[in-house]
Parts: sequence; C-alpha cells; structure tokens
Amino acid sequence: MQKVLIANRGEIARRIIKTCKKLNIETVAIYAEADADLPYVKEADSAFLIGPSQVQQSYLKVDDILALAKREGVDAIHPGYGLLSENSSFARKIEEAGMIFIGPDPQTIDTMGDKIGSRQTMKAAGVPVVPGTDDGIETLEEAIQEAKLIGYPIMLKASSGGGGIGMIRCDNEQALSQNFVSVKTRAKAYFGDDVVFLEKYISGGRHIEVQIFGDTHGNTVHLFERNCSVQRRNQKVIEESPSPNFPKPALERLLQAAVDAAKAVNYRNAGTVEFIVDEDNQFYFLEMNTRLQVEHPVTEAVTGFDLVEWQLKVAKGELLPVINQADIQSKGHAIEFRIYAEDPKTFFPSPGNIKKLQWGSTEDIRIDAGYEEGNTVTPFYDPMIAKVIIQSETRDEAIIKAQKFFSSVTIEGIKTNVHLFQEFLGAKAFQDGTYTTAVLPQWLEQQKEEIK
Repeated sequence: MQKVLIANRGEIARRIIKTCKKLNIETVAIYAEADADLPYVKEADSAFLIGPSQVQQSYLKVDDILALAKREGVDAIHPGYGLLSENSSFARKIEEAGMIFIGPDPQTIDTMGDKIGSRQTMKAAGVPVVPGTDDGIETLEEAIQEAKLIGYPIMLKASSGGGGIGMIRCDNEQALSQNFVSVKTRAKAYFGDDVVFLEKYISGGRHIEVQIFGDTHGNTVHLFERNCSVQRRNQKVIEESPSPNFPKPALERLLQAAVDAAKAVNYRNAGTVEFIVDEDNQFYFLEMNTRLQVEHPVTEAVTGFDLVEWQLKVAKGELLPVINQADIQSKGHAIEFRIYAEDPKTFFPSPGNIKKLQWGSTEDIRIDAGYEEGNTVTPFYDPMIAKVIIQSETRDEAIIKAQKFFSSVTIEGIKTNVHLFQEFLGAKAFQDGTYTTAVLPQWLEQQKEEIK
C-alpha cells in the first residue's frame, strides 16, 4: 500500500494523513470549493477539487472519486467517518476497481447498517437487544398497536439512520402520532429509505460502546469501552474511557458481548458496538458502526495504539498488531470533547470566519482540529471544528486538566460550545460519574431555572 486516497475532509482527513506520513504512505486528498483553504488540503501529498460546496455534488460523488483514484494510481481508499464510510456500494466499487477499501466487508456494512437486520443478527448471536419490533412499521395504526405492547416511552427510529438523525423519543400515543410521518419523511430524505421501527426507551440509561477490531485471519479483539452518554439531540458531545461507575463483572460481560457481535458477522477492520445500559447494569445492543468512530482518540489515549495504523495493516491483509486480548491494556483516563461552531443555548450551527483561535495551555493535550485561525466554517457540513482529548492518570485529574484548558481557550468570530464545557464540567452528576444520557438536557434546564 503505497498511495491512499482519503474520501473525506476536515479533522479526520488530517488524522489519516498523519498516520500515513508515519508509515511513508503517499496521500491524495479531495476537497470541495468551500474547503479549499483548510489545513488538510495543504498537508496531503496531493489534493484535488472534487466539486462544488454542496456535499451531494462533491464528497458523495462516488464515480468522480473513483475516477480520480484510478487516474492517480492509488492502492486504497480510506472513507473516514460519515459521508461514504458506511456506503456498501462505494466499498464494492472500490474493490471491483482493484483497490482496497479500508473498512469492513461490504456485506457486513449491509447487514449492520440496517438496524432491523442487525437486531435480528444480534438476537441469533445471543447478544441482548432492546425490546422492540423486529420488522419495519408501515402505518401509524400498526405503530400505535406495537407501542402499546412495548410500553411507553418508546424510540421511533429509522432503520437506516445514524448520527442521531431519524430518531425521536415518544412518551405517549399523541407524540407517536405527531412524529410518525415526519420521521419516515426525514429517513427517506437522509438515507433513501423510509423504513422505521420501535424500540423501548431505556430510562436512566447510559450509552456505552466498545471498540472492536477484526482481521482476515479470524482474530477479533476489543479495545475496551467508551462512555458516550453526554449528548445533545441524540448526538455525542463528550466521550470518556474507562466508563465511570461501571462494575467490573458487568463490564466484562459487555466487552465479551461486543466481541461475540463482531464474530457473528466475521467482522474485519475497525468497528464499534453500541449498547444502552440500564440502572441495574443490564445492557442491550443498539447498533454497530462499521467504520472508525469520531471518538477513536479516546481509545488511542488509554491503550497507546494507533487505530488508523491498525486499519491500514488489516486492510492489507496483515494480522492484527495484537491478537491476544490479554496483551491489550487500558491505562489512565481519557476524555474527549467535541468543539462545535454552534450556539450553546440552541445548538444551532454558527458558521462564519474564525477570526481568532488560541488553544492556550496544551501541554499533554491532544487537539484534532479541522480548522485554523482565519478559516471559515461554512453551513455545508457538520459544524465540528475540533476534538480535544484530555488524558491523565485518574478521572479527577483529567477533569481538573480539562477545566484549566477550557478556561484558556479563545475563539472569536463564531459561537462555540467551549463555555458550555467550562460550566458543565462542574456539574455534580458529571463529576460523580453517575450521569445518564439525560444529563446534559437536565443540566441545561437547571441552568435556565437558575437564571429565572
């Protein structure tokens, strides 16, 4: 593998370029008109304009990307996360063209990308799944009948959804009736598939995921868990590892279930198995993400491994760098914060020119940024501008380091959630490590009440 095309943008493109440089692999970047001045374009060995700013006319143009890859003689394509990363048709076309897709087998993407199909597969493998429907719901009348059997609150979900899109909590029949058509319509618009299903909403739940890796030689391992329960609009904001206040026996069962899930679909390369964990530490399968996660640096911080390097080696057909589970250890504590160009009160995107960007004290702190001072955050893409990964020997020390860091950050020209992190880090539920997926919405409501 001498040359890799990165079918992505921003910070994940920079992240992949960094490891490729370490391994002396040449990189080819693509960029849309809006991204011409971003750092990754300059850092790649070569970069090519792929189209206008709109994502459908640039980063999602499969045939144009493949034509460029063939013209430049690349050996492999790394999809990053989002965009085409879980598009099985894209993966197949790459392989049909004689290039390597740096990710799982296309059939695995198909199986696990369909949330209904993945539920059925996990049930067959003995992995606990959230109570819900095992088939798509066609009509509102059918949804109402199924919801009565499951019991409210329920989650109405798009079978092909992801990233918090195409799902909504319904506390009663009225809410289900109000949202049924809109969720189906949204699912069709975003994913080209309007199939929806119902799942029981687990109250007081924690969102805990497990990083798994498999190779083509039958080896499968996990690289421990990440707690992703701090969310807004079903989208992760803070992730940490290890997960606080999670009893070891329950954790070991969850880690084994993740490995079982991966083996059930002969998983290769990087993947993540997501679970919801209830108040009694009972866990249920939610979904499998068949790609590298946004929050993979958390796992890199506590294990010391370069997951992109693992991806590249496994894609070439090599053995996993570590095949014995006992040789993979978790040390210290790491927390990742996603910095968004958004209004922290409404979570609406805040595009604009970054007039000033000073990170302040960054000793022993990892910053994966997609933008630099002077760059413009446009409305065409996800508004995440950087990820900050704080690591220390203990969780308490990591929180203190994070508070110090965020107090030194200066970003001008756009609104960001930096101030939100400064304040939220002092929340008792977060500091105690007892938080659930409701922690951020509840804390924001408390802040509003205190202002009144």
